[in-house]
Amino acid sequence: MKDIYQNLLSAVYQNKKLLAILLDPDKLDLEQTKEVASKINQSPATHIFVGGSSFNGNHLCDLIRIIKRNSPLPILLFPGNSNQISAEADGILFLQLLSGRNPDYLIEHQIKSVPVLEKTNLEIISTGYILIESGSETAVERVSRTKPLDRRNHDFVSQTAKAGELIGNKLIYLEAGSGAINAVPLEMISNVAKRISIPLIVGGGIRSRKAIDDAFNAGATMVVIGTAFENYPNFFD
Repeated sequence: MKDIYQNLLSAVYQNKKLLAILLDPDKLDLEQTKEVASKINQSPATHIFVGGSSFNGNHLCDLIRIIKRNSPLPILLFPGNSNQISAEADGILFLQLLSGRNPDYLIEHQIKSVPVLEKTNLEIISTGYILIESGSETAVERVSRTKPLDRRNHDFVSQTAKAGELIGNKLIYLEAGSGAINAVPLEMISNVAKRISIPLIVGGGIRSRKAIDDAFNAGATMVVIGTAFENYPNFFD
């Protein structure tokens, strides 16, 4: 499956709302995967993300194969490090942690991943990843050893997002973090959406259908839910 990014761009122009379900392989075993894929098919989801901040297991490829056999949705890797790459997926969000200053997550992990990526046919989508303060320490913060950006400083966040676009990122991802107490502020989403001309992904701390709609109305091209779907598989019923 190719042209994932072109479909994201088309969604911006057509004002189409996209929804991704994030599956953390640390929290999902192979026996559960078929049932989870079935439940995703019954939801409004348009994409499936697979990845986690600290996953180091060896069942990633098997997990993705099961998902592909049981769901027609495009599968994008959402890797926490260069070890979380599988040629079984359709594409990868090639993340650059713009909110932090740890060189490992600005360029080092990306360099390490090149020999692996060159052996795959993954669609590689450069993504500026911006962690926003959410009221609690997130896994991303712990693993990357970086601090999130101040949720009150909307102008600095939108400036960071614009810098990511000018660098060459094809997507901007505003992330409150898995299990966040507070989601990304709606005004911040709106400010960033107005400042950039590339698709905007928003995730973390979104626990209701109203919160999803609010993020879309603020300017998000795609909303990502993970914890809410994990804890409440009938979330969309």
